[in-house]
Amino acid sequence: MAKNPFFKDPKTKFKDADKLDKKDAEKQIDQLAEAINHHDYLYYVKNKPAISDRKYDLLYKRLEELEDHYPDLRPEDSPTKRVGAEPVDKLKKVDHTSPMLSLNSALEDDKIKDFIDYVKRHSDKKSIDYVLEPKFDGFSVEVVYEKGEFKYGSTRGNGVTGEDISENLKTIRAIPLRLRKENNPPDFIAVRGEVLMPKDGFQDLNKERIEKGDEPFANPRNAAAGIMRQLDPQKVADKPLDIYFYTIMEMRDGELSKHWKVFKKLPQWGFKTNETNKKCSSFKEISEYHEDILQKRDDLNYDIDGVVIKVNDYNVREELGVRENSPRWAIAWKFPPKKKVTTLVDIVVQVGKSGMLTPVALLEPVDVGGVTVSRASLHNEEMVKEKDVRPGDEVRIQRAGDVIPEVVERVGDHQKKTKKFSMPDKCPSCGTRVEKEGAYYFCPAGLQCRAQLVGRLAHYASREAMNIENLGEKIARHLVETEMVSDLADLYQLSQKDLKKLPGFAEKSSKQLYEDIQESKKAKFDRFLYALGIRHVGRHMAGVLANHFENPDDLRRAGRQDLEKINEVGDEIASSVTHFFQDKKNQKILERLLKSGIEIESTGTRKKTLEGNTFVFTGELKDYTREEAREEVELRGGRATSGVSSKTDFVVVGENPGSKLDDAKKKETEIIDENKFKKLLQS
Repeated sequence: MAKNPFFKDPKTKFKDADKLDKKDAEKQIDQLAEAINHHDYLYYVKNKPAISDRKYDLLYKRLEELEDHYPDLRPEDSPTKRVGAEPVDKLKKVDHTSPMLSLNSALEDDKIKDFIDYVKRHSDKKSIDYVLEPKFDGFSVEVVYEKGEFKYGSTRGNGVTGEDISENLKTIRAIPLRLRKENNPPDFIAVRGEVLMPKDGFQDLNKERIEKGDEPFANPRNAAAGIMRQLDPQKVADKPLDIYFYTIMEMRDGELSKHWKVFKKLPQWGFKTNETNKKCSSFKEISEYHEDILQKRDDLNYDIDGVVIKVNDYNVREELGVRENSPRWAIAWKFPPKKKVTTLVDIVVQVGKSGMLTPVALLEPVDVGGVTVSRASLHNEEMVKEKDVRPGDEVRIQRAGDVIPEVVERVGDHQKKTKKFSMPDKCPSCGTRVEKEGAYYFCPAGLQCRAQLVGRLAHYASREAMNIENLGEKIARHLVETEMVSDLADLYQLSQKDLKKLPGFAEKSSKQLYEDIQESKKAKFDRFLYALGIRHVGRHMAGVLANHFENPDDLRRAGRQDLEKINEVGDEIASSVTHFFQDKKNQKILERLLKSGIEIESTGTRKKTLEGNTFVFTGELKDYTREEAREEVELRGGRATSGVSSKTDFVVVGENPGSKLDDAKKKETEIIDENKFKKLLQS
């Protein structure tokens, strides 16, 4: 590495490209590519640039010049490839090397003390070390390297399966395209990191969007998430994005037994870690770190909403285990919400997809933690009356969970002579007389209400429902407002020509959306049931009902008492389901949906052949994504977990298995391949 002439004080006067012979050109291209990757590491990861921006630009332009002159000599990991990929039609699905778990969180220090007590009680260790990290408010990703080279990167998705955003990730210069080989990186490593948008970059980006007439992003996290899911990498390349890495998800050679050692190793291989990370062993130290980071929070150039506390020793982690979606060895200590004072301009009523009416405060725009807030939830009529806020009042607002703005209280006396707020008698969207249930008001018009239809259409198309990509709330609103769609069944009457009329849509995008809509016609009953947006029927409850009924007709014929006999179905859910299926307007829409060609795969007739059995999956299966395999097990009464334990009955092994295979061998758990897994499903 020391022999590279472009590492220190590089000379930037070069011979003309056409005067170099090919051998000299190849050597210079390799040196320049290596040097630019090195300077990216110093600048973006170590924050210690070794050359001026001007010299860096000259080296980069020289590399581009030589690669244009000799395209066959362009290295696979050339820095110029960070922005050179072609747009894609859609993001491919990819299974994670191991589940990307979420974290349980707490606001009070008592909960943190309870966590520490729990760890002590369930571990044989007399003294437990913890690693403390800032809790980033960003976009979580997995990045995978093979033989030191970037292989692919993906979104968190549902924690088991994400979307391939490799080309977009390559545009972030803090992400190494090749690991630093002088520090012996592993042959295979998957790391988890958080993509962030720095606060100053966010403000510049929003200023640019407003000047162009585009809608500004709500906050840096939403901006980062939206940009990273772009289909065209060139639209990502010029955006102000950064990343911090904080854990190894899988490593197939070598072993690290402590999390603190991971933070020592990651930068040596080229990964950027956060400078505020700390190791400690007591609640006092944890509390001091929490307070210190809280005080520094506004001075940081990225958003955080708390600190993460993790057990350092991996053996202790294994003893503690994981819940279904979160580890027992880690917790997030959230910060109190930020509060600011502004003027309440008006109170309007918003209608959600379930028909619930919610009062919303329109505010004089105010900056709360780097985010401009101009509206906030007031939740329900009782809360508005209790706080007694009226148009013209000064109010204190906060971002609950540092994301959703809400009105906390009125500051001072009323500024104007105005009446107390009360909810309207009729739905502000469709004019139907509203009904009150407890503290809440609902519009009973269902799918006939335009405001509800927008929300329900976006929900129907969502990933966990019918999975129609590119049909979000913005497109749903346009379809409803232009009367292209007046109920869910109209969606399947749209032609590619109709979709081409959508804002921003052309031949390719309209064809893709049309095909996605047609593909959604084949649906499992539980997904279809969830997609209908029945009150109180979430993803899990849809699965419970789908396991007891073969199709919508069977469920429609079931009485309320039949439903209440099902485990987990209470009177509120039973009432909501029967009301939905007895409504004549809903019946007509269901009939039209089924006539449009929707084929519903029954799940209710499957026997509980796997009841009492626990499965763990590792590696890539040929015929199932990780999520599909999990669903097949659960539909038959079995359970799928993320880690191998003494309660695991089967470990299903696909191609390129991870460390779970070794865990299974150590614990003498039965190991089966995909064919044996299929036979178990069919038995």
